[in-house]
Amino acid sequence: MSTSPKTIFVTGATGLVGGHAVEEALKRGHRVRALVRATSDTRKLDEWGVEKVLGDLEDADALMRGAHGADWIFNCAAKVGDWGTLAEFRRLNVDALRLLLDAAVAARVERFVHVSSLGVYEGRDHFGTDETTPPAADSLDAYTRSKTEAEALALQYCKEKGLPVVVVRPGFIYGERDRTVLPKLLTNLRRGTFAYFGSGEQALNCIYAKNLVHGIFLAAEAPDAAGEVFNLTDGEAVSKRRFIGRVAELAGLPAPSRKIPLKLAKFLATIVEGGARLRGRKDAPIINKARYKFLGLNLDFSIDKARKLLDYQPPFGFDEAIERSMAEHAGPGARGDAAKPAAAARG
Repeated sequence: MSTSPKTIFVTGATGLVGGHAVEEALKRGHRVRALVRATSDTRKLDEWGVEKVLGDLEDADALMRGAHGADWIFNCAAKVGDWGTLAEFRRLNVDALRLLLDAAVAARVERFVHVSSLGVYEGRDHFGTDETTPPAADSLDAYTRSKTEAEALALQYCKEKGLPVVVVRPGFIYGERDRTVLPKLLTNLRRGTFAYFGSGEQALNCIYAKNLVHGIFLAAEAPDAAGEVFNLTDGEAVSKRRFIGRVAELAGLPAPSRKIPLKLAKFLATIVEGGARLRGRKDAPIINKARYKFLGLNLDFSIDKARKLLDYQPPFGFDEAIERSMAEHAGPGARGDAAKPAAAARG
């Protein structure tokens, strides 16, 4: 679907999702305005010639400046992690979001796309769960609980204030320029400390950053999407073992084989996390409930609604996507496909 050039205000523009959203927006001929902190690495944004709004998610004036005159807002910013207090996550993911929503209402933007998470669903095995299943009121960890509350707030603004909000729920996000997830996984693989929880054949709800951004633009463009929520993944079956094994292969590392029995992993996650919280530990222990959710549970979610209402067809299959994502980390034994350009049809 084509659209006339828009002015898009992007939060989280120096992060993984926001950075890819900015890059795609510029390719499509849109004007981009990015919220950036004084301490952010803005070299890519400067290279692309992006307009910067200095401030952060709690700076109401900066948010007002960013939203003023914008047609669309892509809220790609969030405090992410598997450790921390609910108050910490709420402050940036819920309270600060209210400031951004207020700025969007005042600016009368045409569309507000809020990037949420598939983590808002109950912390259990999922087999094709779709958007008719409500988010869990009490999630396994503070991050996903704050994302549940953020979703509810954004949809409240849509219902009560007429703000045309669309919520997208991506799964586990990976892609080029990832500074956290893939580097941490590679560190554990190199150290030989990685272990599967159970067989490793459980589904991983992964989504390549460029596939997610494709979905974000569809959510912005679709006339009837306001007030709707969409699950987004790569749209194909990818197990934990397939994902992690491919990462190891592309990095020239041996595939991990260590396994912790699932029941033992769940027990250890509960005990170790409880002890860490009692001691007031500031960093996440090596095993906790959030990591059990990621590695132990079967996370298969339906994207049929996005396929039907948005015509969402992920442009990149997993094999190509993971090679592109790992190009900067490729080891001596890895295939050279990662650096190859995408098919011409993708531009």
